[in-house]
Amino acid sequence: MAKIKIGQIGVGHAHASGKARAIKGSKDFEFVGVAESDSRLRSMWENDDTYAGLDWLPQEQLINDDSVQAIAIETNVPDLLDVAEACIDAGKHIHLDKPAGFSLPQFKSILDQAAKKHLIVQMGYMYRTHPGVQLLENLLEKGWLGEIFAVNAVIGKLMNESSRRGMLGQPGGIMFELGGHMLDIVLHLLGKPESIHTINQHSSPIDDGYLDNMLAVFEYATAHATLHCSCDEVDGFARRQLVVCGTEGTLEIRPMPNPSAKLALTQERGRFRKGWQEVELPKYIRYVDDIAELARQIRHEEDPRYKYEHDLLVQETLLKISDVPVD
Repeated sequence: MAKIKIGQIGVGHAHASGKARAIKGSKDFEFVGVAESDSRLRSMWENDDTYAGLDWLPQEQLINDDSVQAIAIETNVPDLLDVAEACIDAGKHIHLDKPAGFSLPQFKSILDQAAKKHLIVQMGYMYRTHPGVQLLENLLEKGWLGEIFAVNAVIGKLMNESSRRGMLGQPGGIMFELGGHMLDIVLHLLGKPESIHTINQHSSPIDDGYLDNMLAVFEYATAHATLHCSCDEVDGFARRQLVVCGTEGTLEIRPMPNPSAKLALTQERGRFRKGWQEVELPKYIRYVDDIAELARQIRHEEDPRYKYEHDLLVQETLLKISDVPVD
């Protein structure tokens, strides 16, 4: 089977190098080249092993090359939507890293155009193919957890003063930067909330005013969900977690980066016994399964599980809970 030609625009995003490594290692894609218009960023990365052997091309060349079917957009966040718009206009499938910029109307327009042209827009939310989330979806599909009544999501890390300084020019605090990964799953499970409450604080002794301790509570008719996002948490990666409580069982995935799961059930279900038990999960390697999924979708081997409407809802909700204007 012929490989799909793909390029990458931008190396400034925090996930850019990881995406590049995943694409280089993919059996499905031919990585034709990288574009970066910022000379400072290019000089930082062009001699890195991540991009060894790849051509550095003008952005317009990648976009206008009819043989290139897909583009991974890995620019700094403020530039994501303009590049995405140009790629969709040129008829490219895109992997768009998160969050989807600052303009909800522009993002909606991009999704509308992609839908009209039958183009894939795969968002860069990294837990969609996570083995724990895959287990969760399987349990829910079989009805083994019953009806969801509570979800608790936590995603945090510890950032020093230097790391925080780079975030100060971007609105929305740490929730806008990081919370979308978990919000994506919460809304996938429960849909649009009836109401939202937030507590957005600066809690660090570092006196920079950055919103570093943020909480969102989502209300539904018979359920609620909480999402806590912080960059003040010591070893926060180890406490990244997703807990889903249903009327017939509870699944706890923790930690998300090196996944482990615990499951409690009201009765024996398949290979799972009644009560609490540890569930072994496969090793989780960021982005690899996402890139493989993108290839299958481009080849029409499967339909996207996360629809345009979902991606728009995630972005709208993320803006709201991050205190960023929606219009």
